[in-house]
Amino acid sequence: MLVLALLGIAAIAPASAAGSGVAQPPAAPRVEARGADLLAVGVVHGDRMSIRLSRLLDNAPVPDAAVTVVLRGVVHPATAETDGSYTVQTADLTLPGTAAIEFQIAQAAVRQSLKGTLQVAAAAGQPEDRNASRQLWWWVLNFAVCIAFLWLFSRRRKAAKG
Repeated sequence: MLVLALLGIAAIAPASAAGSGVAQPPAAPRVEARGADLLAVGVVHGDRMSIRLSRLLDNAPVPDAAVTVVLRGVVHPATAETDGSYTVQTADLTLPGTAAIEFQIAQAAVRQSLKGTLQVAAAAGQPEDRNASRQLWWWVLNFAVCIAFLWLFSRRRKAAKG
């Protein structure tokens, strides 16, 4: 009976060690850059970044600016969208790691440079922690050894009684 209870615990433990079982989708990579009177917020989806440019004073969008994005040393012109946002599409946005981003804004005679940092996580197929599976197998091995020890102990105890 004790052995069956321990086997049940051993079956549940690896599942609970792996987490709650509810997979949360990773948040989209995001970058914020502030200037003297402008705020640029870029959200990355795959190889495309949507940029919202607004004034700090009243949070009003800035739809009539020329926006250029400098990412990993390469200049990418942004395309103005009908909703007032800007879009940049480049394969450089899919590269994992940290990248410095500079938004160059030209509006009338005013030019500003807003700087920020973008953190792109590894692709979905690549695990963030490569030791997670090793740790899971370590727990399974520990439970197996404990169960084997208890089983042998109970067999010895039964042999001593009989």
